[in-house]
Amino acid sequence: MKIVSFDMNGTLTQDRFTELIWGEGVPKLFSLAKGIPLEEAKEYVFREYERVGEKRKEWYDIKYWFRFFGLGEDWRGLLKSFQHEIKPFPEVPSVLKELSKDYKLIVTTNASEEFIDIELGATELRDYFDNIFSSTSDFGEVKKTPDVYLKICQILDIKPEEMAHVGDHRLFDFTAPQELGIRAFYLERQGKEKGDFIVQNLREFCHKLRSYC
Repeated sequence: MKIVSFDMNGTLTQDRFTELIWGEGVPKLFSLAKGIPLEEAKEYVFREYERVGEKRKEWYDIKYWFRFFGLGEDWRGLLKSFQHEIKPFPEVPSVLKELSKDYKLIVTTNASEEFIDIELGATELRDYFDNIFSSTSDFGEVKKTPDVYLKICQILDIKPEEMAHVGDHRLFDFTAPQELGIRAFYLERQGKEKGDFIVQNLREFCHKLRSYC
């Protein structure tokens, strides 16, 4: 095992930041721009999110939504206004510090580069990672498909079996990389599922990584 890959949102960082951006920040700006009540703005914005859907890469693109809703160009200002809400899970810094001694660490995420830059920068986790890959920004894919993982292996010049990956989405972080031969671990923080390659936190992942890999 040479490479350990991490999903970002829900794995390294908690979800509150992104939830506030899409659920509160964008609707509030739209409310102010159009002079309509916030609840009315939320109904319209959420309806448009649903219309586009998460199967299109625009769904993840903050710049697209600023253009679509006529919010100007200061999307960076919105991200920075919620920067204080960015928090890693408690065990993340110590796990990364430990694993970085023995493995090359990377991030493999659906998030766009705009979110990656601010989230990893604000949590001071960026320096632990040799490479950061965004399925949307780097490969034009809306999800982490087996093909995305294959391209990453080709870029890093490794075989799939030389990589481990952990993330909190059963299909895109567990099933998809497994299909390629990557040693995948499903992060299920609620503890509702059990299995050799299912973990409740990254500390448990660290232990199982050393046991199975």
